[in-house]
Amino acid sequence: MTLLDLLLILPAAGFLITLFLPKDNPSLARNFTLVVSLAAFLLSLGLIGPVLANPGHYSFETNASWIEYPAIRYHVALDGLSLWLVILSTFLTPIVIAVSWRYIQTRVKEFYAFLLFLLAGVIGVFVSLDLFLFFVFWEVSLVPMYFLIGIWGHDRRIYAAIKFFLYTMAGSALMMIAIIYLYNRTGSFDIPLILDMIAKGRLTLTSTEGTWLFLAFFAAFAIKVPLFPLHTWLPDAHGEAPTAGSVMLASVLLKLGTYGLVRICLPLFGQAARENAPWIIALAIAGIIYGALVAMVQPNMKRLVAYSSVSHRGFVVLGSFTFTQTGLDGAVYQMLNHGISTGALFILVGLLYERRHSLEIADYGGVATAAPWLTTVFVITTLASVGLPLLNNFVGEFLVLQAATQVNFLYAVFGAVGVILSAVYMLWMVQRTFYGSTPHEVEHHVNDLKPREWAVILPLIAMMVWMGVAPNTFLPAISAQNRNILSAVQKSPAQQAAKEVAHAR
Repeated sequence: MTLLDLLLILPAAGFLITLFLPKDNPSLARNFTLVVSLAAFLLSLGLIGPVLANPGHYSFETNASWIEYPAIRYHVALDGLSLWLVILSTFLTPIVIAVSWRYIQTRVKEFYAFLLFLLAGVIGVFVSLDLFLFFVFWEVSLVPMYFLIGIWGHDRRIYAAIKFFLYTMAGSALMMIAIIYLYNRTGSFDIPLILDMIAKGRLTLTSTEGTWLFLAFFAAFAIKVPLFPLHTWLPDAHGEAPTAGSVMLASVLLKLGTYGLVRICLPLFGQAARENAPWIIALAIAGIIYGALVAMVQPNMKRLVAYSSVSHRGFVVLGSFTFTQTGLDGAVYQMLNHGISTGALFILVGLLYERRHSLEIADYGGVATAAPWLTTVFVITTLASVGLPLLNNFVGEFLVLQAATQVNFLYAVFGAVGVILSAVYMLWMVQRTFYGSTPHEVEHHVNDLKPREWAVILPLIAMMVWMGVAPNTFLPAISAQNRNILSAVQKSPAQQAAKEVAHAR
């Protein structure tokens, strides 16, 4: 058993144990799940050294038979692409447990158990190298989020939870069909084996086959991204979810979609990805601008941040489909940046809600007078979100825009418009919420950060600065695996044939 296997088992075992804890002792459930999540984070730190030593290859690999027929294997491993996403997941889980410490007062042990269950599911997605196993963990991750929204959410939580579940299940059905078709063609669910078969010409998909398989996987991943116009479930889910649910949804669960695009769609169906790239990039740019414009007119803080996610996720898709090293590096780095800065925004909005019991911007004003430190960290997080240099989002957006310039200058122009609009809606929200006259309710109910809240937010602020000032801490590992992905796209038989024809002409 490797350290990675233990990391998968730990939150799953913690979930089961938490379910059997006594209901009349909520403090025990809180403390136990916090200890388990911290242990998972510390374990995940042990993965960094071996992966960084060889980031373009698999580390901590386990490949064992699970079901003989069909040939399903427990095949998991870690590389430069998945390492930091796993670390992001384990880093955020104890933070969301701590931020919910006083807010969650009903069905406490179930709430914290589902957070551990969610952690197990998303780690499983990031490390699976078997398509069936990938699908199992993909579906597992939906279940706890459905209950987190449906049980502990706000007034329209049932509607939001069902909408979230139906959208993602529709995409999952298409992905399952594509996985079964691939298995019938190859006799295997193993991703490295299928890639090897494609590279050596032992598996040749016709143009029609490649396109339909690509579109089936792409639909599932695009819904989870979410890519415009498949984004409509996201504002409802974020608007109704509890703070912990919003953070995990934005910071971790949405990453599954863009991770799937990079891990599966690009290397397995490189030719189809290139052929469909123009309209996908058009949708990404539409999402960047549309999300920003809709965020600008939102009266509700959570929905504003949700639409900002739609806009920022467009940059990830744009960078991925430039098929350049710079663009792909920027896309993956932007996944991490979005997880940190948007997760922090949802936490801070949640802290405001706990004090004022309102998410409406109009109910605030003058918070800087009543809570200067809360205002300070909110402003820093806002500046990170809009891409201020020396903070994390700047690096990812810069790399994506640089790659877009190489492909088509207009892509970069439209992307830059999205960056400008993000500054408009975020800074306008800050101005209306934190400055101006202070209403009586804000003056008497919105107090400054408490020690527990400082403990929650300071690690996120530190990461925003670290990722903005020293991106080379993270980028070399990401770049190493991205080179392999781009190589797989360029070496597909269909791509090679197209190059030979072009050369002959």
